Amino acid sequence: MGKIRIAVQLFSVRNDCARDLEGTLKAIADMGYEGVEFAGYYGRSAEELRSLLDKFGLEVAGSHVSVEAIMEDKLEETIRFNKALGNKYIIVPWIPESMRNSKEAWLKTAQLFNKVAERLKKENMYVGYHNHTEEFKKFNGEMGWDIFAKATSHDVVLQVDVGNAMHGGLSIEEVLDIIRRYPGRIKTIHLKEYSRKDPNAILGEGEVRWGELIRLCQETGGTEWYIVEQESYKYPPMECIKRCLENLKKIIENL
Repeated sequence: MGKIRIAVQLFSVRNDCARDLEGTLKAIADMGYEGVEFAGYYGRSAEELRSLLDKFGLEVAGSHVSVEAIMEDKLEETIRFNKALGNKYIIVPWIPESMRNSKEAWLKTAQLFNKVAERLKKENMYVGYHNHTEEFKKFNGEMGWDIFAKATSHDVVLQVDVGNAMHGGLSIEEVLDIIRRYPGRIKTIHLKEYSRKDPNAILGEGEVRWGELIRLCQETGGTEWYIVEQESYKYPPMECIKRCLENLKKIIENL
């Protein structure tokens, strides 16, 4: 297995991106990040974005898109854009309640993702789903996340967001168990801190047992990108993601 690379979810610095996308991407590269994950394109074409990333030596770790973007009438357009962007991970970060409010709804949602995964396989691309908190609601004792995961093919990425999962009521041990349960499925993972004492804690300052989690990702296999995401700020957003990266690298070095 190759080295797991480190990216940042650009939603963490969305206002900086909106103000000065080129300058923000340059600063991200200068910090030492190897890639970025998009959550919106700031009015740029795929070709313009690709040119900026190439200029600063950054790769695409993924892109968050609406569930509408993977529906039949929009899917080909989504594929074309992401191929031009150089992105192989198309991740849906949210679905409406009607797609997750029962076991039957989750199973129907899984069918959609399986169909999209089969289409994307021809392009060497993947569709995936990113958790918030609602995915851990149980139906007859089984979490929605597990219903979806078991009903989807191995080609559907399960993008775990660590902080969101813990906000959803999971303990760190339960988060680790999810990673163990689905080897090879967590191709990208959001490293977001969780702390009951300090809601603004950055990576390495909260309750997540990062060393254990990182080691598990390395040993389980299949993870290609660690994606840093910070949504609360005790420092300016750009400083937050810089400190997160510094802390993450120290954790990895000390394993």
